[in-house]
Amino acid sequence: MDMSNNVTVFILLGLSQNKNIELSCFVLFLFCYICIWIGNLLIMISVTCSQLIQQPMYFFLNYLSLSDLCYTSTVTPKLIRDLLAERKTISYRNCMTQLFTTHFFGGIEIFILTGMAYDRYVAICKPLHYTVIMSRQRCNLIIMACCTGGFIHSASQFLLTIFLPFCGPNELDHYFCDVYPLLKLACSNTHITGLLVIANSGLIALVTFVVLLLSYFFILYNIRGYSVESRRKALSTCSSHITVVVLFFAPALFIYIRPATTFPEDKVFALFYTIIAPMFNPLIYTLRNTEMKSAMRKVWCHYTLLGKK
Repeated sequence: MDMSNNVTVFILLGLSQNKNIELSCFVLFLFCYICIWIGNLLIMISVTCSQLIQQPMYFFLNYLSLSDLCYTSTVTPKLIRDLLAERKTISYRNCMTQLFTTHFFGGIEIFILTGMAYDRYVAICKPLHYTVIMSRQRCNLIIMACCTGGFIHSASQFLLTIFLPFCGPNELDHYFCDVYPLLKLACSNTHITGLLVIANSGLIALVTFVVLLLSYFFILYNIRGYSVESRRKALSTCSSHITVVVLFFAPALFIYIRPATTFPEDKVFALFYTIIAPMFNPLIYTLRNTEMKSAMRKVWCHYTLLGKK
């Protein structure tokens, strides 16, 4: 067998072969993508133009919104365009670029969520030392660590895939380029590569999820002696974060923690962390947060008044 890479284009099978379903999905995902942009931009502008940027929690939320926008933009525009296309194709080079950027921004998002959990843990369990521990310098270092972690994770996924030989077929049973569907098409033994992917993506998702669960266990343990009002306040600041974490991690763990096989359901689960979680993040963080709503009102009232003048 010729082990050279003679595939220059991949055909994406997409979410469905049914035209009516594709049309419905086009309308739905276009709406979702517009909501993602509006919601995350609102958060970024409101946080940056108000005093909230001084607080670590909102400093991280600002970067989470930015990574949300970058992450979903690596997949969603192509998916929306393909839903109307007769033939869904992606070049080998674009496929590898999409694989790298998706895992890069997805990795950053996972690490920022972990950083936010650490921030909540310090705020609730060590309130007297909070300003010292969560200094602006420490927050900047955490963001730098998140970006470095995302790059290392993404580069290793990319290197595991770029050297695989593809000599046909070239039909990718997904709506974007991901590692497992690509492993299925490689014309070589991918058993070791599959194990390395689990060791990378699966372990990162699992370890960060366990760290997040432990941080919330310590938070719940520490607030058991608080007054009812203090307990309610502490839980309300954490509940938003827990909702986002579950939306993002549950489907990611389902896909990456198992052996390198693909199921038809994978595409539906992938929608949760590529489109649905980035869309709900702004809603979850603003609707349940009085500080955020107040900042938004101040910033947008200020801009409205300036506009009238």
